[in-house]
Amino acid sequence: MYPEDLLYTEDHEWIRVEDGVATVGITDFAQNELGDIVFVELPEEDEDFSQGDAMGVVESVKAVSDIYMPLTGTIAAINEEILDAPELVNSDPYGDGWLIKIKIADELELDALMNAEEYESTLE
Repeated sequence: MYPEDLLYTEDHEWIRVEDGVATVGITDFAQNELGDIVFVELPEEDEDFSQGDAMGVVESVKAVSDIYMPLTGTIAAINEEILDAPELVNSDPYGDGWLIKIKIADELELDALMNAEEYESTLE
């Protein structure tokens, strides 16, 4: 049900790691629980965050939710497209609906993240 090539957090973020850079978004479960997303607030490029820091906000018709840093690092890029079209998080959470890219500071933190099977078991 959840892409096997991603890692996941208990806060419902997904992480795809390629060459020391992590692309981050919110899971299909999270976007489904939130409902129609109407606004996304993201950090600035080159900002530094620690694992677990709140770094953004997703606002839906139902709720406002913080987005948390899954890893310590520096914001390498933000998805400018979703600032104008936040509904992409609903329609394509694992593709065009990505939120940020992080230059990973400590790859050992990846060990604390869950695989798809572990994440799915937290939802039951």
